[in-house]
Amino acid sequence: MPKQRTTLPPMNALRHFEVAGRHQNFRMASEELGVSQGAVAQQIRLLEDHLGLPLFARLPRGVVLTTRGAAYHAELARAFDILRQARSKVDDSDGHLTVSTTPTFATRLLIPNLASLNSVAPGVEIRTVATVSVTDFDRDQIDIVVRETRPPFPADHEAELLFRQDLIIVGSPHLLGNTREQMTRARARHMPLLHDGSGHWKQYFGTTDPLPGATFNQISLALDAALSGQGLAIVSRAFVQQDLKAGRLVDAGPIGYEPAVDYFLVRKRSAHPRPVSDQIWKWCLDTFAEKK
Repeated sequence: MPKQRTTLPPMNALRHFEVAGRHQNFRMASEELGVSQGAVAQQIRLLEDHLGLPLFARLPRGVVLTTRGAAYHAELARAFDILRQARSKVDDSDGHLTVSTTPTFATRLLIPNLASLNSVAPGVEIRTVATVSVTDFDRDQIDIVVRETRPPFPADHEAELLFRQDLIIVGSPHLLGNTREQMTRARARHMPLLHDGSGHWKQYFGTTDPLPGATFNQISLALDAALSGQGLAIVSRAFVQQDLKAGRLVDAGPIGYEPAVDYFLVRKRSAHPRPVSDQIWKWCLDTFAEKK
C-alpha cells in the first residue's frame, strides 16, 4: 500500500505534468515550457516518486497517461484553472496588464503608439517586457505576447496574425545616393552589410560562408546603423514605414524569398478573460494588424 503523503507535490513538477499530460508528449511539453525534454522527464519522475504511482506508460515511441494518471491529470487541470481565475481576480484589483514583445516591435511600433495605448485603458498600468525568449504565460505572468512565429499553436493558446513579414533591403540616401534602382546581388556584394543574427544576408546570397559587415543582436540596432549611413539592412517593411515616408531610408527592393515566420499576437485561452485583456488585444489588432 502506497505511503500516505501529507505534503503537496512540488509545484514545478505539477506544472510539467499538466503540460505533458495535455500533450501526452514530452517533446511538445518541453517546447511549450522552454526546457529540455530531459528536464520534463525528470520532473515527471519526481512527481511519480512523490505520489508512489506511475503517471505515464513509457512506450517504444512515446508515452501515454495511465488510467490513474489520466484521472489525476483531469483533477490537476481543474485546479490550475481555479488558480488562473484567482489570479485574474487579483490582477483586476491590481489594475495592471503585462505585454511582452520583441525589442524591435517595442521600439519601432509600440512606443510610438503609447499615447493611443494608454487611452484605451486609462488608470491601468501597462507593463512592457521586450524579449525574444519563449514565454510561459503562467510562470512569467505575461498576459499578451507579440512574437515572430508560425502556426500551429498549442490548443490552449489564442493567436491572431498581426502582419506578414515583407522583408526589404534598406539603406540611407547618403549611402545609396540619388539612384532608386532595385538592389542586385552583384551590387550588394560591394556595399557594407549590417547583420542582425537572423541570417537573412546569407540566405539572400545563397551562401553559408561568413559575410563581412557589423553584426548586432537586435534588428533595431542594425536599423540605427542603417539610418546613420553605415550599411544596408534587411528588415520587415512594417518597422520602417515612417522612415521611408520621411526619406530617412530608401527601399532598395525585396529580398526575393518568403520568410519562415511572421508576427503574431498570442495569449492564453481563458473561459473568463479579463476585460482589460480584451481591450488591449483589440487595440493591438486595430493598430498593427494588416487590413484585410
